[in-house]
Amino acid sequence: MPVRRNVKVVGAVIVRDGLVLCAQRGLQSLLPGLWEFPGGKIEPGESARQAVEREIREELDCEVEVGDELTTTTHAYDFGDVTLTTFWCVLRSGAPRVTEHSEVRWLKPTELDTIEWAPADIPAVRAIVSAG
Repeated sequence: MPVRRNVKVVGAVIVRDGLVLCAQRGLQSLLPGLWEFPGGKIEPGESARQAVEREIREELDCEVEVGDELTTTTHAYDFGDVTLTTFWCVLRSGAPRVTEHSEVRWLKPTELDTIEWAPADIPAVRAIVSAG
């Protein structure tokens, strides 16, 4: 039996004025059209926090301050296992620009269940809703 691929990724739970930034995956990506917390793969030699800062700079063209870890979970997809660590973040400078995603939305924590999330992000969504 082949060894399953394990991908370590990070997500930014960016909060502004009580709203949470949600990003819809582009049509050319894996899991197209599903919603996620923006972020991406941790590069070799990079900490999870550094990965959040870099990914947000690359994907959304803005700077965030990375706060406390929200949760770390692993989800088994067809293509492999994804271990997602999400962090609370605040915008330090700039405004999120859509570059890789189809759309971004600012939603209240109580509205997070109105969109279809990528499975790996659902535990973080639940943690936000219960914290809110």
